[in-house]
Amino acid sequence: MRLLVPLVCLFLLLPTGTATAAPATSSAPLIPGAVLPTTAPLTNLAHLDFLLAGVPLRPVAGHTTWRIAQQPTGQAPWTYANRKDDGSFERVGGGTIVPVTGYWSQGAFNADDISRSAVVYVRDWQQNHRASSRERALQLLRTLTYLQTSSGPNAGNVVLWQQADGTLTPSAEPVELPDPSDSAESYWLARTVWALGEGYAAFASSDPAFASFLRDRLHLALGALERQSLARYGTWNVSDGERVPAWLITGGADATAEAVLGLSAYAAAAPADTRAARDLARYSEGIAAMAEGGLGRWPFGAILPSVTTRSLWHAWGGMAPAALARASTILHRGDLLATAVADGADFTAQLLAAGGADNAWSPLPAEAQIAYGVDSRIESLLDTADRTRAAGLDVLAAAYGAWYFGANKAGVPVYDRATGVCVDGIETDGRLNRNCGAESVIHTQLSMLALDAHPAVKALAVSLGGPHSTDGLRVVEAESGTLTGTATVVVPPSQWTGEANWSGDAWVRLVTGGSVSIPVGAAAGTGGERRVYAVTERREGPAGALTLRTGDRLLGTVANGGAGAQGVSAVPGILAPWAVPTTLRATDTTVTATSTGEARLDALLLQPLVSTVTLSGPAGTLRLFISAASMARTVVVPGTGRTVAARFDDHGRFVGAGFPAGSRTVTVPAGGMTAVWSPTR
Repeated sequence: MRLLVPLVCLFLLLPTGTATAAPATSSAPLIPGAVLPTTAPLTNLAHLDFLLAGVPLRPVAGHTTWRIAQQPTGQAPWTYANRKDDGSFERVGGGTIVPVTGYWSQGAFNADDISRSAVVYVRDWQQNHRASSRERALQLLRTLTYLQTSSGPNAGNVVLWQQADGTLTPSAEPVELPDPSDSAESYWLARTVWALGEGYAAFASSDPAFASFLRDRLHLALGALERQSLARYGTWNVSDGERVPAWLITGGADATAEAVLGLSAYAAAAPADTRAARDLARYSEGIAAMAEGGLGRWPFGAILPSVTTRSLWHAWGGMAPAALARASTILHRGDLLATAVADGADFTAQLLAAGGADNAWSPLPAEAQIAYGVDSRIESLLDTADRTRAAGLDVLAAAYGAWYFGANKAGVPVYDRATGVCVDGIETDGRLNRNCGAESVIHTQLSMLALDAHPAVKALAVSLGGPHSTDGLRVVEAESGTLTGTATVVVPPSQWTGEANWSGDAWVRLVTGGSVSIPVGAAAGTGGERRVYAVTERREGPAGALTLRTGDRLLGTVANGGAGAQGVSAVPGILAPWAVPTTLRATDTTVTATSTGEARLDALLLQPLVSTVTLSGPAGTLRLFISAASMARTVVVPGTGRTVAARFDDHGRFVGAGFPAGSRTVTVPAGGMTAVWSPTR
């Protein structure tokens, strides 16, 4: 267990002006005096148990499972759970009821949720030693392997939907691709690999016969992948001018990452299986190749999910950093771990400062927040920190974990520890979706299992569920500016371009002779300088350049063309934020844009060189100062009284603690983070 050097109880509540640090075990609180009692586990599987139902497993051509003759019934979770007025829940399937058949147009159960539920119960059994979880994991894995096609040209692929009476629905309404759902590789095949891998590792010693069956089914799945995406290993496509791997499952790092989680667990338990290790390495290399940007370059080191767009990151299916961290241990590949670190220490920190785990940046933050996205950040940060001893990533994980306990846009807890009930999401305006379906409760419980396994992080997360605020990335719409000359506002027929969203309702067209002056306001809070990104649609060919100024000072230019060949991208051109080299000063209030050739300016994205996240609880306030600067910066900490500070570098590693004597200022390392704890008096 790594030592959490910074922000531990041995740090003690030091008066301003003193500094010291000492190591402690990871069971110590990350912030002294900040935490509430957390001896009881957070994990509560009661609501997920409620969603489970028995499902008949009848032998049909191409579908069978473990001991089907002796045990003709398995288990599966209902897809949705709608909250009723009295606070209870109704279990619901996917789609609508078809009157003639009484079936759901999609199905009652689906392979995605069955596989991930199996992972929850496997992990709970391994971590908390509950016999009930072992039995549920076994039954879910039996049902999942029943959905896997066992013979014929689609052997190894997986049928997605199943009715309550066990009938398979290969083709659902509305149509989902692939159709039929086992006719090609899919997200649900990737998640099947995840469950089979973790299931094998768990059952290998306690039930070797069942584990052998799971190994055979994993090999069946690998056979399908090897004749599909892995058959293209080592080949590359082009997406808007960038080289992208051609061997990702469904063309996505998101789907592939979930398979890698399973392959990592399996390979650790079966180190002699060179086939699985080879496939694990190849998929991991493909995921790592999807990392984009870095300090001062959107998307700040994030691992993008899909080869078809370089304009979109989404938290749904965002387990890629966790997958690379786990694979790095099995494969002894430091380069894979470095990619996970960059996603966590840079992008995930900026995501938090921008308002938290929005479900998508497309390319700007403007989406609801769901447990899946929050869980992907928590698990990725913790898996990476476990392998790097980077305690700054633990602090970020606690900040994300606080989402469940009230540090969210609704300002209320969204997880009930007493019942295991969560919410299906929080809208951008703070409205709650009080339903609690399978995907939401699965990922909530995966988060709780991860937090329970990291007591210091858990204690801090639970303690920071009070009022919170963020001062990070900010969007200013181009159409909010003052137009002159030939500049015009364009209202697109749809916000969706095919691979990204126009922000707001419009964009501004600029050609020679026109300009737009956009009010950006003076910097507030810790403020200071701000980096400017012009969010524009670049086309393939030359199209002149967009020039940005504030007053008489040149900020920089952005090419209107040069996006590169479309390739596998969904549409030609790319709508994305492009940085200019000169920053805005705190007092600059307007940015003026002009263009040679046609510019399609959607918005300005403003990034403080030091962003701030403020989280609070009964014991005090935690401020995270997050750097986007290439040099160390100094900021003033608001308030008076005792404080504790710790500094982390751009890899999340602890580099120092305390304040300069007699000062309320702290240094924020270049590209890193400084955490400051102010206790309640």
